[in-house]
Amino acid sequence: MSYSEERTLTRTDLRALAYNHQETRCVGRLAVPEGAGPHPAVLVLHDARGLGDGTARRAHALARQGYVALAADLYGDEAYFPDPKLAGPTLAPLLDDPAKLRERTIAAFEALCALDIVDPGKVGAVGFCLGGRCVLELARSGAALQAGVSLHGLLTTAMPAREGSVQARLLILTGAHDPYAPAEDVETLQREMTAASVDHHITIYSDGWHGFSDEEAGDMRNVPGVRYDPLLDRLSWAQTLAFFDALLA
Repeated sequence: MSYSEERTLTRTDLRALAYNHQETRCVGRLAVPEGAGPHPAVLVLHDARGLGDGTARRAHALARQGYVALAADLYGDEAYFPDPKLAGPTLAPLLDDPAKLRERTIAAFEALCALDIVDPGKVGAVGFCLGGRCVLELARSGAALQAGVSLHGLLTTAMPAREGSVQARLLILTGAHDPYAPAEDVETLQREMTAASVDHHITIYSDGWHGFSDEEAGDMRNVPGVRYDPLLDRLSWAQTLAFFDALLA
């Protein structure tokens, strides 16, 4: 059963995992595969709306593939805004403080790696939109991340990767029509990763828009440039699983 077939699953169906970052109490949602472990693991990073049911379904789907999966909480206390425009007051302070956003992501990564059932040498991350940016920031930080996947993620950074600092191999999946990741951002990212000697792979879907893998994109008609594509959803998820399979399994 794939994540798209589990539409009744909600974040509360997964075990809560609390961790702290500075003054913020974060509550992620953990999905665990069968068996005693230790297992490879994947950090799942949500979009600008916060930790919602869609993120939990991704984590659950990864657990079915044999990964411990933590759906991280970037906002704190599992904050979720069905209308992404309402997330502004919560999101803006993180975007305005790139170091804090990076550190918030690292806190989630460390909480996952600290679990007894996790093999800390086989940990990946996947993120969507804001979460895609966080995957890249986690990699840029030099964290012991083995594989990172960004789906329709934000690509700009205030702290570019340094030569030899990135341990992760990266897969960046983006849409040619995504107004939040225009061609110049893709080209800048490619130059950054090449200069830093990062093993990276970029796929540009010619008919892809922002949110192409998000089944709930239809609920965001008031957000320009967002469009769900069932084909690209399946393709991007297949690429994601193949990437993790090759590097973490």
